[in-house]
Amino acid sequence: MESHREPDLREVDPEIAALIEGEDRRQRESLRLIASENYASKAVLEASASTLTNKYAEGYPGRRYYEGMDFVDPIERLAIDRAKRLFGAEHANVQPYSGSPANLAVLLGLCAPGDTIMGLSLPAGGHLTHGWKVSATGIYYHSVQYGVRREDHRIDMDQVRDLAREQRPKLIWCGHSAYPRLLDFEAFAAIAQEVGAYLVADIAHIAGLIAGGVHPSPIPHADAVTTTTHKTLRGPRGGLILCKAEHAAKIDKAVFPGLQGGPHNHTTAAKAVAFHEALQPAFKAYAAQIVANAKALAARLIERGYDLVTGGTDNHLLLVDLTRQGVGGRKVARDLNACGIELNANSIPFDPRKPFDPSGLRIGLASVTSRGLGEAAMDGIAGVIDAGIKASLAGGAEGIDPAAAERLKGQIREMLAPFPAPGL
Repeated sequence: MESHREPDLREVDPEIAALIEGEDRRQRESLRLIASENYASKAVLEASASTLTNKYAEGYPGRRYYEGMDFVDPIERLAIDRAKRLFGAEHANVQPYSGSPANLAVLLGLCAPGDTIMGLSLPAGGHLTHGWKVSATGIYYHSVQYGVRREDHRIDMDQVRDLAREQRPKLIWCGHSAYPRLLDFEAFAAIAQEVGAYLVADIAHIAGLIAGGVHPSPIPHADAVTTTTHKTLRGPRGGLILCKAEHAAKIDKAVFPGLQGGPHNHTTAAKAVAFHEALQPAFKAYAAQIVANAKALAARLIERGYDLVTGGTDNHLLLVDLTRQGVGGRKVARDLNACGIELNANSIPFDPRKPFDPSGLRIGLASVTSRGLGEAAMDGIAGVIDAGIKASLAGGAEGIDPAAAERLKGQIREMLAPFPAPGL
């Protein structure tokens, strides 16, 4: 009797298969400097692609609305236990689909619509879900925004305190998507305590640095902590909420049934794998190397005449201010992509340009560090970035010269060849 062989992706859908193969090739050959991206390990990818995607699991371990939880419950319990151990938290909810739903869940659990909340403004490096006007968090809550000082682009803690005393918010966010310096969680907590507000830290960008011990932790100071599980944490695309035990019931109820139905069990398993990897000694070395690389690249770019917001970095990212070059970030980012250099245009504090074509470029070092590049490679990276920007300027409105772009692509492929991409 002939055995049945199920067709693979190339046979079922060669068009999608070819596009995925192209993306694999791009991730191998490109200099990936987008601050919110990384390489997940082969083990994380295997868990993400598992048959757990077939299973529904509404509810929580031991309290489900479906049968067949023989393996799903132990997986979620492992993910919870590992998250708590990794960050030293009292409670963990591993079900949020990503960082934005995690932030919404905390607001739903701790606040009522119309309550006053405070967060770092988007132009100053904050995130949409910290109360920016176009986000649900700015539509359904009364949001007030703090910023950074004009002279040094650092968060103005005096302004945060004055604003909190004046507005008496129910909840204060501390966190960012484009702020290159350490966050003073203890100072934020003192302000929150003074005005009777909850303090919530969004550590989506810096979770891996905190887990690796190279950034202070908000856990001793915050009522709740939200994060994605990718970015510097190097896991699957997903979210995580950590909180004090006293808030556990409210936040769990906000996640399910408040905002979500069944969790994505394949992603929960991949989160558990990522937390396990982050608990290993090698992860601390990786986190430290991210920061060392970011500082080294900042120094090399400054040597080449570029201005950096705050003059440097303490974490995994840096913001290049292109004002002196007289060009918008959008054109440069697009032209650099043609050269095999991936980063994104980004607003800078007090940016005179419009958000769709801002003055800055955001650069992150998590991905290249995952490939094994160290400080010695940062001069070469600064060199190709500089060459790409100059070629972009030379090309003007016509765009970058294709021959120049191809030359840089070749240099980058040669630079990356000794450093295999994890998971690929």
